[in-house]
Amino acid sequence: MNQSQETPAWKMNGFLILLLDLVLLVAGAYLIIMENLLGVLFVLVFLISLPGFTLIQPNEARVLLFFGKYVGSVCEDGLFWTNPFTLKKKVSLRVRNFQSDKLKVNDADGNPVLIGAVIVWRVVDSAKALLDVENYGSFVAVQSETAIRTITGRYPYDRQDEKDISLRTSPEEVTDNLRLELQQRLKIAGVEVLEARISHLAYAPEIAQAMLRRQQAQAIIAARKQIVEGAMSMVEMTLSHLEKQGVVQLDEERKASMANNLMVALVSERESQPVINTGTLYT
Repeated sequence: MNQSQETPAWKMNGFLILLLDLVLLVAGAYLIIMENLLGVLFVLVFLISLPGFTLIQPNEARVLLFFGKYVGSVCEDGLFWTNPFTLKKKVSLRVRNFQSDKLKVNDADGNPVLIGAVIVWRVVDSAKALLDVENYGSFVAVQSETAIRTITGRYPYDRQDEKDISLRTSPEEVTDNLRLELQQRLKIAGVEVLEARISHLAYAPEIAQAMLRRQQAQAIIAARKQIVEGAMSMVEMTLSHLEKQGVVQLDEERKASMANNLMVALVSERESQPVINTGTLYT
């Protein structure tokens, strides 16, 4: 497929041509009144030149087609005069938003998730946008949803290891990859993707409760692991401190017993009840 490339179109200052047209009209009217056939020619030239005027607003462009052939684009705002026999098609260069629907997609682990995204884009090549795709607005919408599905399938919804990229824990990396994926797809339409952000992310309703329980279990396991590691460190520090200070001399059996009691007191979910040893009563 031959791709179009935006090129500047030939144009002239519209106000200057408007002034010349007014002179032609006045001169033509005067000559016609004077019964001079040259006046008819002047008026005819005036009428032919009128379609050549085009008024362009800021952030707009005109794509010029001369008998079906692309001859250039006018992207500057103002009043211009171009070839009056060209067809002038308007293309907006303004920034636009596209918000996708909530799509149900399987993540990298095969779990169905609901995901939506907001895409910020604009046209940067008017020729490609108008001539290389049927409707660039619809093209952006379809390709955006396709890119969202592709990116969602590459990553899992969640990961316990913070170093691994996931949809929930690594939003910046995921959206950067989404923007790059989408930019590659929309390059053919002369569209620049300015930003891509995930606007909605959740497990699909049919597995949401099960996944919530799994997340809660994983969180409890991670918390208990941290508690046990902290308790072991405190026990080791306590025994080491007692030995260095010479407060009490403990054999291996008593060390094990004290470590066991400290671990139970530190790790237990209930408050420990202290037992005071007052010595042994002999009768």
